[in-house]
Amino acid sequence: MQTDVQIAQAATMQHINDIGAKLGITADKLEHYGKYKAKINPADAFALPKKQGKLILVTAINPTPAGEGKTTVTIGLTDALNHIGKQAVVAMREPSLGPVFGVKGGAAGGGYAQVLPMEDINLHFTGDFHAISAANNLLAAMLDNHIYQGNALNIDPKRVLWRRVVDMNDRQLRNIINGLGKPTDGVIRPDGFDITVASEVMAIFCLAKDLGDLKQRLGNILVAYTVDNQAVYAKDLNANGAMAALLKDAIKPNLVQTIEGSPAFVHGGPFANIAHGCNSVLATRLAQHLGDYAVTEAGFGADLGAEKFCDIKSRLAGFTPDCAVVVATVRALKYNGGVEKADLGAENVDAVRKGLPNLLKHISNLKNVFGLPVVVAINRFVSDSDAELATIQAACEANGADFALTEVWEKGGKGGVDLANKVVQAIEKNQNSFQFAYDVNDSIADKITAIATKIYGAAGVEFGAEAQAEMANLTRLGLDKLPVCMAKTQYSLSDNAKLLGCPSGFTIQVRGMTVSAGAGFIVVLCGNMMKMPGLPKVPAAEKIDVDENGVISGLF
Repeated sequence: MQTDVQIAQAATMQHINDIGAKLGITADKLEHYGKYKAKINPADAFALPKKQGKLILVTAINPTPAGEGKTTVTIGLTDALNHIGKQAVVAMREPSLGPVFGVKGGAAGGGYAQVLPMEDINLHFTGDFHAISAANNLLAAMLDNHIYQGNALNIDPKRVLWRRVVDMNDRQLRNIINGLGKPTDGVIRPDGFDITVASEVMAIFCLAKDLGDLKQRLGNILVAYTVDNQAVYAKDLNANGAMAALLKDAIKPNLVQTIEGSPAFVHGGPFANIAHGCNSVLATRLAQHLGDYAVTEAGFGADLGAEKFCDIKSRLAGFTPDCAVVVATVRALKYNGGVEKADLGAENVDAVRKGLPNLLKHISNLKNVFGLPVVVAINRFVSDSDAELATIQAACEANGADFALTEVWEKGGKGGVDLANKVVQAIEKNQNSFQFAYDVNDSIADKITAIATKIYGAAGVEFGAEAQAEMANLTRLGLDKLPVCMAKTQYSLSDNAKLLGCPSGFTIQVRGMTVSAGAGFIVVLCGNMMKMPGLPKVPAAEKIDVDENGVISGLF
């Protein structure tokens, strides 16, 4: 069997000019990065006739080691919609180098449902993440330089909030002391690094509506406090103009293609467990503007990415999703039902039944909390039995969700035709009553409690002393009316990664929070979540190689 990278390398790509032409964008309006990648000036694209395509959100159950294939289904659904005669465009996140070289591997789809050029997208692509890292670290440098050069703002070095970033899993950099050395080497203070995709600059990049909005949001970043407890923002350091200059090209969405030649916008990439987990607002708007159907995804399970897509991205950008697709696999449901990874290939209907509550909780959240029509997409494996599939289908239909089998990894768009038809039918029934999970004007504690109880199924929330102090501080600053971005484990509906299925009676532990004032949300730290992951014992990087002809292997 061919690997994902082998399939991608064997595919025949269309020139990016031909992909642009499918959207009505002429070659002279594309900013070319070789033959198969281009950036698009949003002003040129938005000047084209508006189609206001239907917006399809692809999400999933909580991820398991068995893999669900959400990105693969997202791409395959787009190809399938085009296969049945609809004009569909996909809008996706760019992969971070952290998971590419860490545990997860690449994030450009799989099999015959991939975006191309796969190697470029999974590695440096068009340099967007490097620009985001540079903008973030410029602000850090200007802040520390301000302190060194006399500290006119009277910043307390022990209350600097802004951290440096790198787009790599590097546990060694989580907590550091900087400014060591000679007096001219800066002021000694505690510091640390986050991964780029968890940074506020990444969030701002993905939520900004244009370059002007980007610059204003960058200026609103809260970076430190003064000795007398006053807030210091990036605009107080006159940093936001230069930061925006570094991002002026990166903010233009990237146009690429699927294996079957469907247009694909791949732009931005915040994590969904520690950030808001959605591609850029600009890319999603362009997909809706230029296509009859815009397919987008949100990271990890629906308790994280989909909740944030609805409560943060849709709220701030004015989106109304028309349908939600929940991706699951028989194998993942059996894992939630207590089966070890090594035994997932054996038929076990009882384990499927035990694992179903996880899927049904996500269906209920999307239908009953957010008011969206739901289609369940079962990403089919050869080992799936008819009895297992029938059990899932019966449970989905009994809970008000349509059901479709997909084989897009093996068959591309043809393997997703049933799903595409079900999605179109769900949208045409016009049963969408989209709403948010909470009122943004509620207190911070009430917003967190609403998510914990409604979405996670928690019995309640416990706030640590640090979290309580920060809630009071944010209320003092007038920042308490922002939406909240929950940072918790992706593996469970709870904040305990080991509680699989659909746990109940648990309490969400909120140990702290930070404000992303420029992005426009409050980050809530639950359990032991941190903003800089580490590499596993055997990182994926050990298997990645390139030969003397430049052909990459081991990238998946």
